[in-house]
Amino acid sequence: MAFTLPPLPYAYDGLSPVISKETLEFHHDKHHQAYTDNLNKALDGLAEAEGKSLEEIFAEMSKYPKAVRNNGGGYWNHIFYWESMAPADEAGAPSAELAAAIDADLGGMDAFKTAFEQAGVTQFGSGWAWLIFADGKLKVINTPNQDNSLMDINPDKGVPLLVNDVWEHAYYLDYQNKRPAFLGAFWPIVNWNKVNERFAAAKAG
Repeated sequence: MAFTLPPLPYAYDGLSPVISKETLEFHHDKHHQAYTDNLNKALDGLAEAEGKSLEEIFAEMSKYPKAVRNNGGGYWNHIFYWESMAPADEAGAPSAELAAAIDADLGGMDAFKTAFEQAGVTQFGSGWAWLIFADGKLKVINTPNQDNSLMDINPDKGVPLLVNDVWEHAYYLDYQNKRPAFLGAFWPIVNWNKVNERFAAAKAG
């Protein structure tokens, strides 16, 4: 079973000016392709992974070599990231149910945005800022490197709903070292239609 690199769900210039065509070409075609290739190498001949989805592997990540954790996370997280964004005129808005949960669990949309941006800013080195659904509530977390909340090794477990990538290659061509500016610019391209769909599925179990 070999994993392949899916195409972006929009044109390379579809997220401009928040994320440039050059960044998307570089990030998707080079970085994501490398994670795809290296994941296939890491799984080659690994009998315990035969026939398992990445989500099933993540659930017992502690049993696998580090190359599977790094490249499996890199492969999956990036697909989730691309799908978390959409061209601004197609991005939609939070559903009434999601908006109510954001109010109840996170103190409202402004407080959520602040917490999410802060999760990205305070992630030391490379990693990710996430909105997850855990124990019946929304929660904002960050993870280092290519970890995510589906992995058994992660202290904050839950269903991912939204992510932003704070590895430097995600923003450096457009924002240089200004990670907070990148995080603040993210909101117009959040694919709320997809986040709503994920939230409904997570609540349904």
